[in-house]
Amino acid sequence: MDLGLKDKRAFIAGSSRGLGFATALTLAHEGCKVAVNSRETENARAAAEKIANETGTQAYGFAGDVSDASAADVLIQAAVDELGGLDILVTNAGGPPAGSFELFDEETWQKAVDTSFMSHVRLIRAALPHLRQSSAASVLTVTSYTVKQPLPNLVLSNSIRLATIGLTKSLALELGRENIRFKSILPAWTQTERVEELMAFRAQTNSTTVEEETAKLTAEIPLGRIGQPQEFANAAVFLVSPAASFIHGVMLAVDGGIIKATL
Repeated sequence: MDLGLKDKRAFIAGSSRGLGFATALTLAHEGCKVAVNSRETENARAAAEKIANETGTQAYGFAGDVSDASAADVLIQAAVDELGGLDILVTNAGGPPAGSFELFDEETWQKAVDTSFMSHVRLIRAALPHLRQSSAASVLTVTSYTVKQPLPNLVLSNSIRLATIGLTKSLALELGRENIRFKSILPAWTQTERVEELMAFRAQTNSTTVEEETAKLTAEIPLGRIGQPQEFANAAVFLVSPAASFIHGVMLAVDGGIIKATL
């Protein structure tokens, strides 16, 4: 199936590793020119070089912390300058720390808002003028299945990521007539460094081992295993592609069936 991504131009935030990197790499395999992002210059450049070497497609690395209020405009403009425009935006950022409600002070809450909500707002706002010039504009926000099924000791993520869902759906309604498609993926447990950190936190909290916590987790997943970044990337790349041209305003769980709700 031709996804129609050849020579399209994409910026993927938080893409030097994990879900973001897998998405950028898969887009490049489909012929899309990609701009990858990390907080560290070395990591951004290394990810871009790896993608370019593996796919033969143009890939550029840009350093910037998307939780910083000044980063979005600089990152998007730099990407547009190199790519020659923008067709696809994937907004993605690391999750806030684990812990219970009373553990976090005002500063930690604000940092979580900047990382897990305002980063999406700022990147979309910076990208919109360029997306309006595209004939295949598409925005994907990456959130979490916890927006539908909150988890213990993830109060920051449970609370703040819901705002990104509201933003995504609102923009789908507001900008759909401009042919800019918005959608979100709600990933569940996937084999990334973030999940490894959460398993270590659970093991410490429960006085168990990472292996025991992982076994308890996989027992809750109907498919009986944790997902792989490539499985997330396959869904993400399809959703942002012209092949999914009538899929708009969708909040797609990539979760192995762990969400129990029927809707």
